[in-house]
Amino acid sequence: MFITFEGTEGCGKSTLIRNLSTRLQTLGVPHLVTREPGGSRTAEEIRKVILNEEMDPLTELFLYEAARAEHFRNTIAPALKQGKWVLCDRFTDSTLAYQGYARGIALPMIRTLNRIASHRKSPDLTFFLDLPVEIGLARASDPNRFEREGVEFQKKVRKGFLEIAKKEKRFRVIRVSKLDPDQVCEKVVRELRKYL
Repeated sequence: MFITFEGTEGCGKSTLIRNLSTRLQTLGVPHLVTREPGGSRTAEEIRKVILNEEMDPLTELFLYEAARAEHFRNTIAPALKQGKWVLCDRFTDSTLAYQGYARGIALPMIRTLNRIASHRKSPDLTFFLDLPVEIGLARASDPNRFEREGVEFQKKVRKGFLEIAKKEKRFRVIRVSKLDPDQVCEKVVRELRKYL
């Protein structure tokens, strides 16, 4: 199983992934937790640049894809080959939402680059944690440059994710504003059981 988790800033992805990982450990399911950008030595170096340096949107896109190519080849593909589940905090859909829908870069080009960088591998399931962007941004204690871009930018990102969710059968939208972390995890576990 290759499962990805998407959402706007502060939606609770990291907490969900931690909780789900604990559940899988209890069940004896071998799995790997990873993230984008990052997840391998070189990709983590690229992450530092992406999150901290101002840059042209195209530069940003190419850096994400370069990090993804490294991450996929060195972390995701080997784990899947070993029969592990992979829980990935962000993947190709984030690039479509942030660089495509929010930044305005052509979606067909992003899709092509996503396919190349991920060796045409799509997630089996994607969970989108839907939260009003104002709530998510209010949670940021040490904002990265995407969080500092503010509400209007994040609204474009959220709209992008919801558009993708309409087209992709693998998407499961979880509305999290009225749920605590345990309830979010329970919903995800129920969806996983249904899928399996």
